[in-house]
Amino acid sequence: MGTAAIGRGLLVLIAFEERDTPDDVDWMTGKLVRLRVFDDQNGLMNLSIQDVQGDFLVVSQFTLYASTKKGNRPSYIRSAKPDVAVPLYESFVGQLAKEFGKPVFTGQFGAEMKVELVNDGPVTIPIDSRNRE
Repeated sequence: MGTAAIGRGLLVLIAFEERDTPDDVDWMTGKLVRLRVFDDQNGLMNLSIQDVQGDFLVVSQFTLYASTKKGNRPSYIRSAKPDVAVPLYESFVGQLAKEFGKPVFTGQFGAEMKVELVNDGPVTIPIDSRNRE
């Protein structure tokens, strides 16, 4: 088991659908690097992860696409199979590091992991490349 401690940063739980493309990866990485979710000196969310010299921790999380529409057992049919998801995940991590200008911390794709964090906020923001707001 490995451990990594990061200072101020963003935990990114990422999932992919079969229809996701490299264009979705490019859009998402750009959005995350520029997203202003850290407080400035006035307590307003006005700073990006680059502004605070933070770090990213990226963890694959196929369960984000769980559907509970039928019955009581979640279906993960919307989640991309590993042959699609793994290359997209690897591309995402590489592109994020390139956009960010430094390495990003990662989990192990498909592994059962324990992640501990101190959530300063709490702030959780879902971002979907199919709904580019």
